[in-house]
Parts: sequence; structure tokens; C-alpha cells
Amino acid sequence: MMADLERVIALQRIDSAANDARRRLAEEPDRLRALDARLEATQQSVATARARLTESQNARRLLEKEVAVHQGRLSKFRDQLMAVKTNQEYQAMQKEIEFAQAEVKGIEDKVLERMLEADDLSGALKRAEAELAKEQKSVEVDRRALAAELADLNALVERAAAERAELVRTIDSQVMGVFELVARRRNGVAVAEARDGICTICHVRLRPQLFNNVRRNDAIVQCENCQRILYFVPSAVTETSEAGVNQPAQ
Repeated sequence: MMADLERVIALQRIDSAANDARRRLAEEPDRLRALDARLEATQQSVATARARLTESQNARRLLEKEVAVHQGRLSKFRDQLMAVKTNQEYQAMQKEIEFAQAEVKGIEDKVLERMLEADDLSGALKRAEAELAKEQKSVEVDRRALAAELADLNALVERAAAERAELVRTIDSQVMGVFELVARRRNGVAVAEARDGICTICHVRLRPQLFNNVRRNDAIVQCENCQRILYFVPSAVTETSEAGVNQPAQ
């Protein structure tokens, strides 16, 4: 294979890896926000559960105060009952007592409902808090993994820059000019494999003579459609060895 062709293939592999790393680095803020959103959603669940429990407890306290008020009235009516002198007054007071007792019972039933509700809400709050503790640990693990990945990606970008600079010095300036021009126009992908008479990136069929020229791998030959530099992998060579340069960009 022509030395400069082999070098631009290697250069494309380096550039593709570096571009992918930069893309993933650029996604860091979104990924961090996604972790924050996960935690905030679980925290909101806890806050909602706690608020519902507090609301229920406050409602029960108000009902208990109402019970106390009605029980006070009931006690007063009973004291007054002892002082009545006529049967009519006695019956009237009995009705007041019965009415007050019914009100107390009705409110006490509501208190009981609130107590049962509070038990359920307390259970829901405990489950939400347990889920929050679990999610906090999970998010912390994911944060550490993301930090480690970012460190690796930054190291890859730095390493790629050094490898690229060293490799560029060995490539003919005219060939390098073609590579850079096509890369700028084609989303950073300036090299493509030609397979079965087709450019594997733009998927346009090559003229037979052009494909024959590419098959020799002894010159810089460009796709007439996308202008990428073409190379050919003989059948004896594993096609996946050059997978790094076959990205679906147009």
C-alpha cells in the first residue's frame, strides 16, 4: 500500500477517535443534568410524601380540637341537665346532648380515618426515603464513573493530538491538503473504504476503472461523489480492522 495512503488511513482513525471523544465530552453537561434530574425527582417524591403526611396530621389535630370543643359543650349540657325543673326542659336538653354526642362520634370517626391514613402515608414516606437513599448511592456511583470516563476521554484527546501531530509531519503536504479540505467538508471524515465497487460512506457506485485504481492502493484516489480518499481492503484482510474510519457521515 502507498505509504501516504496508509498514513491518511491511520490519521483518519486518530481523528475519528478524537472527534468521538470530543462529542462525548460535549455531552457532559447534559449527562450531569440527567443525574441531577434523577435525584431531584426522587427528592420531590419524598417531599410530596412528607407534605401529604403533614397535611393529614394537621387535619387530624384540627378534628381533635373540634372533638374537644364538642365534648366541652356536652359536659356543659350534662351539668345543665341536672338543673332542669320541667320535663319539657329535660327533653330539650336531652336532644342537645344527643346532637352533641352524634357530632362527637362523627368527628371521632374522621379522626380514626385520619389516623389510618397517617399510617399509610408514614409507610409511603419511609418507602420514598429508602428509595431516595438508594438513588443517592446510585447517582454517586454514576457521577464517579462519569468523572473517570471524562478523565479517560481528555487523556485520549491529548494523546490523539500528539499522535496526529507526529503523523502529519510524515505525510506529503499536497496529500495532507486534500485530506484537510475533504475533512472540513465531510464532517471530519476524509477517508472511506471502497468495497464491491461502492464507496462505503456515500454509497455511490464507482466507475469500474476508478475502482480498479482504488484496488491497487498505490495512489491517492478520491470518490467522484463525496471526494473522500478511497482505499481497498483485500479479502484476506479482516474488514473490521478499518472500521474506525467507516462512519456514516455525508
